[in-house]
Amino acid sequence: MISTKVCGVTSVEDARACVELGVDRLGVNLVRTSPRLVDVETAREIVRAVEARAEVFVVVADLSIEEARALLEETGAAALQLHGAEPDRVVAELGDRAVKAVRVGDTADVARALSVPGSLVLVDAKVPGALGGTGVSPPLELVAQIARARPTILAGGLIPDNVGDAVARVRPAGVDVASGVERAGEPRRKSLDAVARFVSAVRDACRQRP
Repeated sequence: MISTKVCGVTSVEDARACVELGVDRLGVNLVRTSPRLVDVETAREIVRAVEARAEVFVVVADLSIEEARALLEETGAAALQLHGAEPDRVVAELGDRAVKAVRVGDTADVARALSVPGSLVLVDAKVPGALGGTGVSPPLELVAQIARARPTILAGGLIPDNVGDAVARVRPAGVDVASGVERAGEPRRKSLDAVARFVSAVRDACRQRP
């Protein structure tokens, strides 16, 4: 079964509701430029609220290994989702408690996604000046190459109406959605109807896979 992750969660209320609807993973954003920014205390509260029912990834960029380890300890999160220019050494030292995000736009980016350490890689669209969360889709044919070689989380441009096709084309280990399940004009709130439809579409696509 493909895992479903909802990123950019900003409240305990939305976190609990997403888990009740069948979401496997949540993302909380500590990147200062993000409209979905939360503080460390909120991240910790969300981790505690969902307990063992879902994994929580903390989205960060360019932390040192010491800062990364301290943040994992402070929040209790399952992993850090690394969106900066972190060296492979940092990713490798964090092991399974790090998921490196790679922005893919061409074949050179495919090679990069295949080379980064870790048991998972997250692939997002390559948008100049943005670390992620743009609502733009990466080239699915390139992501499929990555997913055939290693467990891959597909992010970027996913909505309830297209995630089934994306799953069929890429066959990822997981999918990640943020803006695609938000309330219109409210990047800090999730549309629970959209979350429910997204989870249902992923499950339907999984059932249809040969």
